[in-house]
Amino acid sequence: MKFKKQTLFSLAIAASVLASCSSKQTENTESNAALDNIMTRTSIRAYTADSISKENIETMLRAAMAAPSAGNKQPWRFVVIENRATLDSIGANFGSMKMASQAPLGIVVCGDLEATFPEEGRDYWIEDTSAAMENLLLAAHSIGLGAVWCGIYPMPDRVQAFSEMLSLPENIIPMGVAIIGHPQSAQEPKDKWNPEYVHYESWKKSGAKGF
Repeated sequence: MKFKKQTLFSLAIAASVLASCSSKQTENTESNAALDNIMTRTSIRAYTADSISKENIETMLRAAMAAPSAGNKQPWRFVVIENRATLDSIGANFGSMKMASQAPLGIVVCGDLEATFPEEGRDYWIEDTSAAMENLLLAAHSIGLGAVWCGIYPMPDRVQAFSEMLSLPENIIPMGVAIIGHPQSAQEPKDKWNPEYVHYESWKKSGAKGF
């Protein structure tokens, strides 16, 4: 009986260790999946005619709103564009946004000046909405969509054009638009790693020793 109890105890310990290892492996796999999504994302400018489901649109918006923001102000606001005439107008009037003419979706990421800090901290909305935009792009990639970030702010003509097109109030500033669709073909991501862009402790001779 004593031997049986010891055996059962040993089996319980082994099961616990295996469960712990399995949990760690799962965590590592999930972590790698997140990094893979970041490293394989690339700007997609050619799309099929397939529409994008409401569920996928909400998934991207939820990811965008999960971004960090200064003081947790969350000044981001979004305008979802599916209207064919509006997308065609964007593509026709802005050369760098011509892909909008074949895309089924555009999401304009805006900043609410009344929802951010006053005075010196007012421009934090730019950083906050940029973080939201990146999350949106990563979410699009993770669900098999392709997207490209087209800048609006701080170009005065673009800000004015989008503000008028979308009937934005004065306190809402369009920061950028994500043009989104189902990719026509897969594209290889660019390896952008460059240790010469990295400085340690202060701005001096660059180079990432040990990388």
